[in-house]
Amino acid sequence: MTATAKPSNLFHSLGKTKRRRDLIEGYIFILPVVLGLILFTFGPMLASLYFSMTDYPILRSPEWVGFRNYIELFTQEKWFWKSVQVTVTYAAIQVPLGIVGAFLLALFLNQRVKGIAFFRTCFYMPTVVPTVASAVLWGWLLNPDYGLVNAMLKALHLPTSRFLAEPSSALPSMILMSLWGVGGGMVVYLAGLQGIPESLYEAAKIDGANELQLFRYVTMPLMTPTVFFNLVMGLIGAFQVFTEAFVMTAGGPLHSTYFYGLMVYERAFKFFQMGMASAMSWVLGIVIMLLTLLVFRSSALWVFYETEVK
Repeated sequence: MTATAKPSNLFHSLGKTKRRRDLIEGYIFILPVVLGLILFTFGPMLASLYFSMTDYPILRSPEWVGFRNYIELFTQEKWFWKSVQVTVTYAAIQVPLGIVGAFLLALFLNQRVKGIAFFRTCFYMPTVVPTVASAVLWGWLLNPDYGLVNAMLKALHLPTSRFLAEPSSALPSMILMSLWGVGGGMVVYLAGLQGIPESLYEAAKIDGANELQLFRYVTMPLMTPTVFFNLVMGLIGAFQVFTEAFVMTAGGPLHSTYFYGLMVYERAFKFFQMGMASAMSWVLGIVIMLLTLLVFRSSALWVFYETEVK
């Protein structure tokens, strides 16, 4: 009995040693990611939460003021509600337009014809152009005096517009300009469309379904998870618009493009109100989180997953 017990104890000890070594190696491999999250994500978040409850003009040490920044933000900040109105209006129009535009584009480019890869690449290319470069390009195209868009309208004997130079047209111009980047959503929709099994279409055709019925009863239900993903990402992105307004209009004319993100930037780096800027950032983060949770809760009503039919 003793002779047979020793090898089993030895194997057990070796197994424990190997598991311990694997565990240590696993921790070593994930350590850079964990440190990165702590140092560059959670650390700054906690610091900004502290600064949001201080009077911190950067040039001197922060002074604790509690919730005063949040109270002043909702009651005394002159342009707070204007920036909220501009941002919400932009998100309410741009997100549905982006979803529909990208989806329709994906449907057109989901064809088995020669050279379709070239057109997919062309429509996707704008998404890899840096945002600043895109803003400068569109600022030139929409220039009311020498812009290419007005030049084309004149050549076609159509009425021109002042685009970004008029308060009534500045925000709509930026919303339409955002469609320049629908290629990113298009690629996601293309992946979703190509993931739908052909057998479902074939079965529906055998049952007598026409093209419209195929789209309504097969394509759309199976594409709802992809729509859900693009909706969440679109909402998060729309509420954080900053670069386009900063480069092209600086919030003008007459604060018609004064986005919330631009106001946060000005409070932090123009007026050196880092405490107020941190409070504004946390308000924006909470709003985005609540909207995201709302979309997730509503997904049970309209998002269809294939596993439900198995």
